[in-house]
Amino acid sequence: MQTSPSTVKLWLLAGLLAFGPISQSLAGQDFSACPQFFANGIAPEVKDRPLQRALCFDAFAVLHSGESKTPVFVAERLNRAAIADTGEKRSNRFYAEARLRSAERATLADYKGSGFDRGHMAPAGDMPTAQAMAQSFSLTNMVPQAPEQNRGVWAKAVESSTRKYASRALGDVYVITGPVYVPSIDLSPSIGPGHVRVPKYLFKLVYDEQQHKAWAYWHENANANPASAPISYAELVKRTGISFFPDTQVAGLASAQHPCLRSTLSHARGIPTRAWQVQITDAHVQPNGAALHSRPCQVS
Repeated sequence: MQTSPSTVKLWLLAGLLAFGPISQSLAGQDFSACPQFFANGIAPEVKDRPLQRALCFDAFAVLHSGESKTPVFVAERLNRAAIADTGEKRSNRFYAEARLRSAERATLADYKGSGFDRGHMAPAGDMPTAQAMAQSFSLTNMVPQAPEQNRGVWAKAVESSTRKYASRALGDVYVITGPVYVPSIDLSPSIGPGHVRVPKYLFKLVYDEQQHKAWAYWHENANANPASAPISYAELVKRTGISFFPDTQVAGLASAQHPCLRSTLSHARGIPTRAWQVQITDAHVQPNGAALHSRPCQVS
């Protein structure tokens, strides 16, 4: 049945009334409508692949993959004021993203009975308004996530600790979260009739702009997955192939193997707060992720 132009207008109006003026879907990696979610207004440099689309929301931005039907990454900007405004009631109304072609998006049917949670990349707990909360339940902000990990270590030792850090930071904290598919998207397992791909790993990168300090959480997407110490920014760039902060020098956190950070492993079952105080100066990276120089770490 052919849809009339008047019917399409009614659908668009209904969407605006439900979720407010969500910014348009942008072709490729064009985030010109929402540069505020990226350090220096510059989005990460990601290898261009088919069916990538930039999506802007009130409190986060998504680079979506129509291949995996999940985000490539989700970017947020947190600070004391933003965290003070959180605490909105969860809407729990997950929805398929109408701005994407049906062949490129996940649906509720894909997750039903899959055994996986619809795992937020930009957490509902980070949302400062009711409208932003509603938008955070777009399936473009989700990946199939192991339920025990999603509700346990990821929520408590990753998302909660990131909010706690941002609430104490003196300036903006940029957070980029995403999935990693090993060995590739095409060879990863999938769920549902739409074949939404299940990632092997999840990461959350945290960058304190004022301190020029960054670290990343790296977790296998599995239920039996205890918390671990963060990895360095340079190591995350190496593992993902993504230059998250082009043309920006970032003082990264030491990796779990570094002797200065071994003491944080004793905090593996909780929030590795001491890891925030351990800095290493060998993670000043060029856009291609190569280290500029290396020196011993310093503990503040």
